[in-house]
Amino acid sequence: MQVTVNGVATVLADDSTVAELVAERGKGHDRIAVARNGDVVPRSGWASTRLSPGDDLEVLAPTAGG
Repeated sequence: MQVTVNGVATVLADDSTVAELVAERGKGHDRIAVARNGDVVPRSGWASTRLSPGDDLEVLAPTAGG
């Protein structure tokens, strides 16, 4: 299925979850926030939140600096 991740069209396996997306995209980061179609997905719901074709996702990790 096709979704948008951080503004980039991305193809994911059908029936993917937010947890699977984070496992693939969030390597090396232990603090990540995910928004799906403008709504924050609580970490407790990542495994149960299935993605749908056309979803717009933002996967964010904090950075240091100023």
